[in-house]
Amino acid sequence: MRALAATTFVYTALVACGPPSVVHPESAPALSAASRVAMDTAPKEDLRLVPPEAYMRSYLQWFGALAPADVQKRAKGADGNQLFDSWDDYLSAMGFPDYRNDLPRAQQTNAIMVATFERLAIALCDRAVEHDLKSLPVTPMAERAVFAFENQEPMTEAAFAPRFDVLHRTFLGYPATLAPGPVSRSHIYYGLFSEVVAARQKSKAKARFTPTEAAWAAVCYGLARHPETHLY
Repeated sequence: MRALAATTFVYTALVACGPPSVVHPESAPALSAASRVAMDTAPKEDLRLVPPEAYMRSYLQWFGALAPADVQKRAKGADGNQLFDSWDDYLSAMGFPDYRNDLPRAQQTNAIMVATFERLAIALCDRAVEHDLKSLPVTPMAERAVFAFENQEPMTEAAFAPRFDVLHRTFLGYPATLAPGPVSRSHIYYGLFSEVVAARQKSKAKARFTPTEAAWAAVCYGLARHPETHLY
């Protein structure tokens, strides 16, 4: 009887409690600002190059994911040492250590370092024009290193914009429409493109590239040597 009474008491207590209450989610009230602190966005130090290994990896990829020896061969092309010599002449200038001559790694960005990367950029762009735009038979789009688009003559600004965006994403890593500045970066580079085309059309000198090919090489120079490509 006592056990039955205890069971009845527990059951009665549970029934009396009823089902658990349902808590409905509610949006929290907005927090009011207690105070405001100005953010200091001023640069705290000069712009500088990232470690040279990062640039070497990028250039090896831009040349077509080649080994360093193959990149050196392609950079020379048919010009021999006129446009690019050998890695032995550039590695120390790029900031790499030279253990043979007991030269330490460069700790700061310098003018020789920037100029060396600019020379490598010129070699890259010239060889990319030859490989991507001038080769016969035509290089398939999937095998193009830099100019992964079809050239067009004449080149209107509307046709230039999507092609420029391909180069902008290749070298700077984001769409050209997101570039800072009051004027569209595509519009600025189209001005450069048009100036080069006009200058080459007026020139009577024999040239390796057509006016539009030379203009694309100039646009490539600008992006490969852009501060956003080299500095942080």
